[in-house]
Parts: sequence; C-alpha cells; structure tokens
Amino acid sequence: MTGLTIAIFGPTASRKTAVAEALAKRTAGELVSADALQVYEGLPILTNQSPHPTRLVGIWPLEREASVGAYAPLAHEAIDTILGEGRTPIVVGGTGLYLRAALAELDLPPAPAPGARGRWQRLYDEEGPERAHARLAELDPAAAAAVHANDRRRVVRALELAEAGASLAPGQDRLWAVETRHPTLIAGLDVPKAELDRRIEQRTRAMFEAGVEDEVRRALAGPISATARKALGLEEIATLPRDEAAAAITARTRRYAAYQRKWMRRIPGIVMVAADRPPGEVADEILEMARARERLPAGGAG
Repeated sequence: MTGLTIAIFGPTASRKTAVAEALAKRTAGELVSADALQVYEGLPILTNQSPHPTRLVGIWPLEREASVGAYAPLAHEAIDTILGEGRTPIVVGGTGLYLRAALAELDLPPAPAPGARGRWQRLYDEEGPERAHARLAELDPAAAAAVHANDRRRVVRALELAEAGASLAPGQDRLWAVETRHPTLIAGLDVPKAELDRRIEQRTRAMFEAGVEDEVRRALAGPISATARKALGLEEIATLPRDEAAAAITARTRRYAAYQRKWMRRIPGIVMVAADRPPGEVADEILEMARARERLPAGGAG
C-alpha cells in the first residue's frame, strides 16, 4: 500500500501506540510521533515513549522550548521521506495541534519577539488588568472585544500576538486547515469511559513500578524548559509523596483524556474505531479502511 498516510488519534491509554505498531508490521510502515512531550529526551517513562522506532521522539533536550512551529517542518519532512521511499507513514499521537501540524499546512501566527511574553506579563501585573486591556484595545480592538480584562493569560497572549502582527480574535487567523497535505485516513480510537479510566489507573501504577520517580529527579537536576515542565505528572511526582502523586496523576490524566475525547470528534474527516479490543484487531479494521481509501486524490482529506 503506497501513497496513503494513516493517522491515529486517541485519548491517553487508548493504546494508540500499540495499534500503530501493529499497523506498521502489517504495512511495512514507519511511525511518526505527534506528541508535544514525546519530542523530549530524558522522560521516556513519564511521556510513555515506545521502544519501537518512531520518528520525532526524543529529538530535543529538556532545556529547549518546544513549539508546534518548530515541530511542523520536521513532521512534514519525515512524512514526505517515508512516502518517497514507497512506504506508509503512520502518524500517531494524542496532541491535537501536533497531529494537525503533521498532516496539514497550518496558518501559524508569527513567532513573538524574544522576551515579549515576560514584558507583557509585567505590564499586566504592575499596571493592572484595565491598563493592559486598554493597551490591547489600542493594538487590536477586535481581540480586546473578545477577551475579558481579568483573563490574564489571554490578555497577555493577545498582546504578544498583536505586537507580532497577528490576532487572537476569532476569524482573524485560520489555524485549522481542513485539507491534508497527502491523501490521509484519520482513525480515532473510541474506548468506553469506564475501560479508559481502568487503563489510566493501570498505566499510572506501571510508571511508578518502572522507576518514573528517579527519571523525574534526574530531569529536574538539570536545566528544563517551561514547555518540558508541562509533562503530565512531573510536578506531582516532584512535590508529593508517592501515593498522593499517583492519585493526583490518575485524576489529572482522566480529565485530560476527557478533553482529548471531545477534541477527537472535531477532527475533520475522522473515522471512529472501537478500541476496547486487542490492538491487532483494531489495526486490521483500520487497514481495511485504508486499503479502500488509498486511491484518494492527492491532497484530499481522510
């Protein structure tokens, strides 16, 4: 099977990596990660990195600030290379924006000037919400109308974008592209909530048994960026006793999985697949759909 990209999205613990690995064996395909935290080296247990060879996993040191803008060209290059070799790219991940960045051309806002965020945060904190919001109204009236003065995070982000020549206002920037760069089948893994909750609890226990506490200690012993610190569970493990950390991580992961499930259903062209069964069975169903769709016109959505 050539010329078709397969993308697999699902919430945490939906076993999307296992499904992707099964697909790779069946298609002689190659995995490409679409995960915002698996790009980091040094946190393989915490970010659930697979030992299976996967592009764009562990490519950046922990001190680097990761961004979808830096990730996108690497993902495009990886997918184009795999297709050029006559093989099937299998894009797998649970970070929605990274998945879209891998599959489509995103209209990303320009990069902010160095130090811009800190400067606008100081303005907000030192001069107050009303003054910061008034400044936003001068730079971007549409964004100011869409953002409340008391929403510090969004006011700061809107100021940062306005200074860079972009806007936070709805409709001003087209971030989500419907068209994919190549013919693509996007499969969403659907797991009943009760089963997903059970798997999340099981995964959390497995992380601790695998030595995630030592991994986190090593990571925090050196320089680490703000984006790397967002790895789910890092702060809990660093600051709480084991039992409390495990409970907090389980609860937080369940909330994140609920968000991913909602986001998944908004992906254009996604095909939902029941995933409360062995990964090989799920892979077989996706493969049958892919074979039926591999004659999609170039550039068509999945």
